[in-house]
Amino acid sequence: MSISRKMVFTAVVMLLAVVIAMPVFAAGAREDKPYIAVVSKGEQHDFWQQVRLGASAAADEYGVEITFEGPPSESDVSIQVEMLNSAIARGPVAVALAALDTNAVTDQLISLQAQNIPVVGFDSGVPDAPPGSIVANASTNNFAAAGLAAEHMFKALESDIRNATAANPVRIVVFNQDARGESLLSRGRGFRDTMVDLIIDNTPHTAADLQVTGNPAFVASHNPTGGNKVIIEMAVPASADAQDTTAMAQSVLNRVQGDNIKGIFMSNEGTVVGLLAATDDGAALPAEYPGLIAIGFDAGRAQKAAVRNQYFLGSITQDPFQIGFQAVRLANESRLGNPVEDVDTGARFYNYANMDDPEIEGLIYD
Repeated sequence: MSISRKMVFTAVVMLLAVVIAMPVFAAGAREDKPYIAVVSKGEQHDFWQQVRLGASAAADEYGVEITFEGPPSESDVSIQVEMLNSAIARGPVAVALAALDTNAVTDQLISLQAQNIPVVGFDSGVPDAPPGSIVANASTNNFAAAGLAAEHMFKALESDIRNATAANPVRIVVFNQDARGESLLSRGRGFRDTMVDLIIDNTPHTAADLQVTGNPAFVASHNPTGGNKVIIEMAVPASADAQDTTAMAQSVLNRVQGDNIKGIFMSNEGTVVGLLAATDDGAALPAEYPGLIAIGFDAGRAQKAAVRNQYFLGSITQDPFQIGFQAVRLANESRLGNPVEDVDTGARFYNYANMDDPEIEGLIYD
């Protein structure tokens, strides 16, 4: 065989080898796509669907693969733990977690930390996690967000609050879906403390005139508890299930006239749904409970309708899309070894007058 024919033969063999190998290389590239596990507190509310959309958008932008899982109910701690264990078994390069119960996932957090697999908290995050096991959080400042609700309720009720007496006290009820998740604890406490401060700073009442009562998780040592002119009642249902939140709402509504309840704040979509279920989607509020001020939290089709119809004074919206997006972004940055820090994803008050404004409309999902 001549030298030129040998060269042609060699070139053909090399070309064939490259062509044959190309699918293998492509498959390897696909298999090597970094995997980030995202485990949420649920999937049942529209809020979590928006978080999922944000997480998926970040996965596309940063070229990673994600799974997004959450239990049927935010009381299903054991199911969430099983989901987390399954996700870890797939070998993620990072994990984003909104824990229902930190104690239930402590062993997993310690194991992930030992393996140098970063964990990012999102939404309520992982409160009281082992030191160093959470590298950053993507979440709303829930204390401040609920404080914004208190500011708007105080403006609406200021005259009633000023005129409150021991013989005719004003009661404000705060609906909290449970007393475990950090986001709900922070919202209940943020509304409570902001309302107390507003009353003391802007009315003749002092701390001796006020009383914070109800679920012990929401009554702190610094809260006034002996007054009888303005009462802030922290309510928690028997469970986070819709049936129990509706029953709690109905129980409070039955006391509106007798206890002079003037305001109700609902600290998440679940408690909003409970009140709406007890009031014909809110239509019964102005008809049967005139003057009752209701403020919600988050969004969803039914809550938006209640705000638009002015059954609610308004609601607080987070940015769930950004919560999901930033959780995956932080997880990706941390798995690359880049420094990360907490991100406040923001909150706004919306009512019938501003809910169609461009800066609000995009934050209130169906």
